Formats: sequence, C-alpha cells, structure tokens
Amino acid sequence: MDLKDATLMFLSESADHPAVATLAQSAYDRLAAGEEVDYRLLNDLIGEASGKGVLRAMHGKYSPNAYEAIISPVLDEIGRRAPIRSSRRTPAPGTPDDPLTAPAWPPR
Repeated sequence: MDLKDATLMFLSESADHPAVATLAQSAYDRLAAGEEVDYRLLNDLIGEASGKGVLRAMHGKYSPNAYEAIISPVLDEIGRRAPIRSSRRTPAPGTPDDPLTAPAWPPR
C-alpha cells in the first residue's frame, strides 16, 4: 500500500470524526494532485486518529498485517521527512565545551 492509498483508508475509516476526516482529505487531495504532503499534516493525522479512537477501531477491524499495511506508509513518511531533534545540550559559544572556540579539543 502506498501513502495515497493509506490516506484514503484513513479517510474512509474516519467518517464519524470530522477532524480526522478533514486531515485525511487534505493529505489525500494533495497526493492525488501529485504534490508532496508535509510531515506535519501526516503527524497531525496520526495524532487526531489516535486521540479520536480511529486507530483503535482500525486495529480491531483489520488483521494485524492489514493494520500495519495501512499505518506504516504514513509513519514511514513522517520518519523520512521529520527533522531529527538533538537531545544534546548545545554548548554556549566561548566556553571550553564549544569545539569551535575551545583552546584545546577534546577538553581534558
């Protein structure tokens, strides 16, 4: 299943949840027009679907393999496009911990 098919499945499964349906429709329309979909839209789609119980309903309705086939393209695209945020603390410029301005590197 590709990303366009996956968003169509989200759209069909979210008929009772307008917020999820709106996000799924927007993503599907962009993909159908040959445009790229921003990872934030897909992230919002997954978040809303999770919050409204759509993911839970899909998990109960489909086999585990089918469920994974539906959500994996969306999650994979988010994983490819979302920026990686560093959990490391950035050293202040001019401190001995800053590799660009430290008198000796690595610090002793």
